[in-house]
Formats: sequence, C-alpha cells, structure tokens
Amino acid sequence: MNMKRLLLAMAAAFAITYAFDFLVHGVWLRPDYLAAQSLWRPPAEMRTFQHWVTVAQLIAVATFVLLWAKGFAGRDIGTGILFGLLVGMSQHVWAIVNYVAMPVPGALAAKWFLAGVAEGVLLGIATALIYKPKVALER
Repeated sequence: MNMKRLLLAMAAAFAITYAFDFLVHGVWLRPDYLAAQSLWRPPAEMRTFQHWVTVAQLIAVATFVLLWAKGFAGRDIGTGILFGLLVGMSQHVWAIVNYVAMPVPGALAAKWFLAGVAEGVLLGIATALIYKPKVALER
C-alpha cells in the first residue's frame, strides 16, 4: 500500500466532503431545513455536536479510500466513478429510511440521497486520480 498517496487521498476526500457538505447543507438545503425546523435541534445545540459530524466525515472518507486502495487501486477513472456511485448509494440510503421513519419532506429526502450519490462520485474521481499503488522497482 502506498501510504503517502493513501494519506493524500484521504486528506483530499475530507476536503471535498467538508466543502461539498457545506455547499449542500449550508447553502442549497438551507431553505428546506428552515421550512422543517421543528424537526431539528436548535442551531446553538447543533453546534455543540459539530465535532461528531467531523468524526463521522473522517470515518467515512477513510473507509472510502481504504476500500479503493485494497480492492480497486490502479484501475481507471471510470471504475472510480462507478465505485463512487455504488458507495454513495449504499452510504446515503439512510435518506430514504428517514423519509419512512420520520416526518421528513420527500423532496428533502430525495435531495439528501442525490447529493450523497453525487458526493460519492466526486470522491471516486478524486480517489482514482490520487491513490496509486506502489510500483515495484525494476532491475
């Protein structure tokens, strides 16, 4: 395993996730969250839990990159896109479950799911471009 590339891919994936989640949840979905504000914790209380969001993001990107490195490294960008699509779908299926279990608006659940899949594809592209297995030295 190429540890330098692995850590670089994890750092890039975290940066992408952090920025993407800010744009999705802080900008795009802000009106949706305000319209359904009775479902969420008050903003001040949510901020006290922000470190858990960061921990969850770190776990998610580390798992994503490690799965790529162990099973798909060295493949082409198309494989990265497919990998990201599949992982994004499996990671964000919770949005559909939340729609069933909670009074979350259907449009919001659909946006969560679609944004999560798009994020997975972006991570797949970035990881495929950054993580390369170590090449054996030729003699």
